[in-house]
Amino acid sequence: MIKREADGVWVVLEETIASHHDEVFTFLTTAGCLTRWFPVAAKVDLRPGGRIVLSWDKDFTRTTTVAILDYDAGGMIVWDWQAGHSEQHAPVYWSVQPDMEEGCRVELRQGPFREDVDSLITMAEEVAYWRWYLCNLRSVLESSHDMRKIRPL
Repeated sequence: MIKREADGVWVVLEETIASHHDEVFTFLTTAGCLTRWFPVAAKVDLRPGGRIVLSWDKDFTRTTTVAILDYDAGGMIVWDWQAGHSEQHAPVYWSVQPDMEEGCRVELRQGPFREDVDSLITMAEEVAYWRWYLCNLRSVLESSHDMRKIRPL
């Protein structure tokens, strides 16, 4: 979903996952769990001001370093994210909340994006990217199936 707010345009994606919220949150905050659905390898300094190094190969030669802008062990973490292949920083706000009926609800908010054409194209690319990875997160947690093995993004 795309939302226009006072400070710009935001991506808001939600995924319901049939797993305990604490377990799901570890998949956003620990190296061992991140690598089960997102990067090939990771290093995590879990604290506000800490860093997450996401490696796209086992030797850490291709990496993305993400600052942790905010963190609450109760189910919230904010990554300082560089959107697409642009210079635009669009933080990713993760929230994992219990859902009594279904397990938990994961919400990803990214933005704000400006309303110029280049920013909106970057935002559309981010939506496709994050939607695929959220589906992979759910797939790994619910059925132990990592879609990167079959159809990498």
